[in-house]
Amino acid sequence: MYQLLKPLLFQMAPERAHHLTVKGLSATLATPGVSSAFRATYRLEDPALERTVFGLPFPNPVGLAAGFDKDGKYYHPMASLGFGFLELGTVTPRPQAGNPQPRLFRLPQDRALINRMGFNNEGVEALAQRLLSKGRPGKTILGGNIGKNKTTPNEQAVGDYVWCFERLFTLVDYFVVNVSSPNTPNLRALQDKEPLTALLSTLQELNVKLARPTAAVMGQLGDPGELWGEKPILLKIAPDLTDGQLDDILSIVKDTGIAGIIATNTTIAREPLTTDAGKVSAIGNGGLSGAPVRERSTEVIRYLYENSGGTLDIIGVGGIDSPGAALEKLEAGAKLIQVYSGMVYAGPGLIRDIKQEILKRGV
Repeated sequence: MYQLLKPLLFQMAPERAHHLTVKGLSATLATPGVSSAFRATYRLEDPALERTVFGLPFPNPVGLAAGFDKDGKYYHPMASLGFGFLELGTVTPRPQAGNPQPRLFRLPQDRALINRMGFNNEGVEALAQRLLSKGRPGKTILGGNIGKNKTTPNEQAVGDYVWCFERLFTLVDYFVVNVSSPNTPNLRALQDKEPLTALLSTLQELNVKLARPTAAVMGQLGDPGELWGEKPILLKIAPDLTDGQLDDILSIVKDTGIAGIIATNTTIAREPLTTDAGKVSAIGNGGLSGAPVRERSTEVIRYLYENSGGTLDIIGVGGIDSPGAALEKLEAGAKLIQVYSGMVYAGPGLIRDIKQEILKRGV
């Protein structure tokens, strides 16, 4: 179905096409009988796909990357496509409009996207209220990707991350600290060793403080069905880091005790691209995602995995548009993977196809 609609969608502005697609999916799944048909088509469940990572029970290792559902409006329909986990956000303390449109661009020749969205979202309170009202999507794991507002100076950034962490603590299963988007001015400076260590240490201390009373209260209520206690904190990093900076990341993970890494975010590089250089230049700034990021993302995963002695838990993302690309990430050391841009080109059947290949190969 998606492949039939794809030519029409690709005639629309990318951001408009995205909203129409997810709204259409939501409406379709609300039609009696259609939801079960969707599940039969796209879902693939097998005990061999289950993974326990960061202490969490993932139904399967294929997740939806942050950015697709920033405000938690569509996570139930997306769960119906067979994802094992969904990452919501990036969300900031206060609502913000993001950068002016157009801010999302397709490069079909490269199976890639360029975006400079700028953390457009309705704010953490809006996300929290949706999670409270809509409830959990079955066994699908939920992650919360958190960032800072554009107007918050880096010197005060910790407060923004704390604000989001506290508000979402009882509503998501894990957190992702996003300091690697290229679309918020100076955000990537927070990847430097000193400010990043301070930020992650503060969140880890808060993690312990929030977990103790929550666990005690839930014990009194006698609800063993929920996952309580400290929440895994992950760090999402850029693919543009040098080996020396990656060594710093490994040191920070060890010193702060965070649960793992998401590798990688979008890149500011423009190589290798086959799209006309003039067209790319006219698009301007933004993060490049999709097939051109595939090789570098895998290199970063392999470097971190090997230089941690195989002990680091990694979610691999970047250029996964086929089962082969997914297996490449897993074989490099990732425990889980995420898709976004690849699904724009391959369609939602990509999730099922990846899971089939994982079962076939026994990865």
